[in-house]
Amino acid sequence: MSADIHEEEILGKAYDGRLMRRLMRYLKPYWPQVIFAVIITIAYSGMGPLRPYLTKIAIDNYIQRGDAAGLFKIVVALFGIITVQALLRYGSAYLTQWIGQKTIFDMRMQIFNHLQKLGVKYFDKNPVGRLVTRVTNDVEALNDLFSSGIVMAFGDIFTIIWILTFMFSLSVQLALVTLTVIPILAYITLLFRKSVRSSYRQIRLLIARINAFLQEHVSGVIVDQIYNRERRAFKNFDDVNGKLKDANVKSVFYYALFYPAVELTSALAVGLIIWFGGSHLVSEELFKAHGGISLGILIAFLQYTEQFFTPIRDLSEKYNILQTAMASSERIFKVIDDKTIIPEPKNPMTLPEVKGKIEFKNVSFAYDDENYVLKNVSFTANPGETIAIVGATGAGKTSIVSLLMRFYDVNAGGVFIDGYNIKDISTAELRRNIAVVMQDVFLFSGSVQYNISLGNDDVPFEKVKDAAKLVGADHFIDRLPNSYDDDVKERGAALSVGQKQLISFARALAHDPKILILDEATANIDTGTEQLIQKATENLLKGRTSIVIAHRLSTIQHASKIIVLHKGEIREQGTHQELVAMGGIYYRLYQLQYKDQERLTKKVRSSAVK
Repeated sequence: MSADIHEEEILGKAYDGRLMRRLMRYLKPYWPQVIFAVIITIAYSGMGPLRPYLTKIAIDNYIQRGDAAGLFKIVVALFGIITVQALLRYGSAYLTQWIGQKTIFDMRMQIFNHLQKLGVKYFDKNPVGRLVTRVTNDVEALNDLFSSGIVMAFGDIFTIIWILTFMFSLSVQLALVTLTVIPILAYITLLFRKSVRSSYRQIRLLIARINAFLQEHVSGVIVDQIYNRERRAFKNFDDVNGKLKDANVKSVFYYALFYPAVELTSALAVGLIIWFGGSHLVSEELFKAHGGISLGILIAFLQYTEQFFTPIRDLSEKYNILQTAMASSERIFKVIDDKTIIPEPKNPMTLPEVKGKIEFKNVSFAYDDENYVLKNVSFTANPGETIAIVGATGAGKTSIVSLLMRFYDVNAGGVFIDGYNIKDISTAELRRNIAVVMQDVFLFSGSVQYNISLGNDDVPFEKVKDAAKLVGADHFIDRLPNSYDDDVKERGAALSVGQKQLISFARALAHDPKILILDEATANIDTGTEQLIQKATENLLKGRTSIVIAHRLSTIQHASKIIVLHKGEIREQGTHQELVAMGGIYYRLYQLQYKDQERLTKKVRSSAVK
């Protein structure tokens, strides 16, 4: 995995209007709640600046005049404002979090739905860990934007407007003195934004890189242990993890400088207010010249100054949220906008009762549109026939299965079922009539029954049991602690390779396909289990078209036709006897396997004699 971080990936717009407009679409279903939340937040933001104003009235009108009754009214009013403010804050916080969770839920569902539709080619190029990061970390990073960033930003802005309104209404001179520190604050904020901008994009990239690394090495931990690669893997992880730590520390460093700088600017504003306002209080001439700055006004301004810098600090934090949201949304939309999807026909046809005739007509195919793995391949499998495909590794055997399942589209030629081009059939309709048993079996976390039926309502429990019995899987399933309800654990960790393969066979047969594909399905099974499956499936394959890709030629000798692939081309076709008689590629493969088997048998017999 490359550890390089490209500059064009890290740098970009701090605010991208196009991305923000797309993000706002997720709020569209919840606009009434958003508007209500904004109204509540604006009302809540106006309550805070009322308190210093009432403090001014209490000092100038009641405390200095010794009016206890009037002062009590101000205290009651302050208590009422604080109570209302608390209730509004609760309502705003709850509503904004509700909006955030709803939008995040919708976005995750959209991404997962899109991932389910993407073609296999997309997953060939994108690590699983990176995609998991998109659905988890990157989407979660948008939670703050939806739940507090947007609405609360309105609150901070209106808090500043309310404060400035009250400040100018009390004293224009003191208000202007307070605002003299704004250029300093603007410069500090500009430096902060420039510095923190790249670090957040780098953090998002490194988190995705760590997730991809973990997914790969946790899945391949056995290989690491077998080849004593633990130290190397640890060193590689230490490198990636160290870069993430450095990026986070760098970001924390900028914040550690920014907040004290804001506090220092705030203290400077307080000092200016005390100096300017205090000098007017002690100087009768200045007091009269500037219309009078009372003690109440001075104390109110000190409170306003403290309140004024709080939303500014909060807006800086919202900038952090915005930075993270822009970086995350950029990656999320890159996934959503990817069009690596097998196109569905505009007017998909409904297949009549499938008979199972398969035709490949002059098919050529390349995964990268350049290096062809199949070249002008043509063959026909008639209903009920068993077609075997053999060849060296990389000959194109599995590619034929992928094209038939329409995981990829052909570059030239066509694939037909019962005379219908599979491009004219919806993928769901096509795959409903085909079952595939792969060499590498994938089992989901859940019960044995679920892994056979896959939650399909058309596969009831009785059908599951019949399929398991037919392939001989019932022998080991019945011995499990909970039989068909036993949990197979993640990826079938609780089962042996052979047991997982038997469940895969049962899964394919339970769905009663018209076309059955065995892609080296017995490669990981011992001879005894293989014989059990061969015996169980002989009758099942009658009436079904089956394609068998096998490396053990002994398992396909009774196939209706054997196709020999070599470097993406069909070199030989015929029955086992016909191909052996030809003395070509198949004959040489057969001789090699026969001699290997004979050598192994002699060795076993020799060991037994000793």
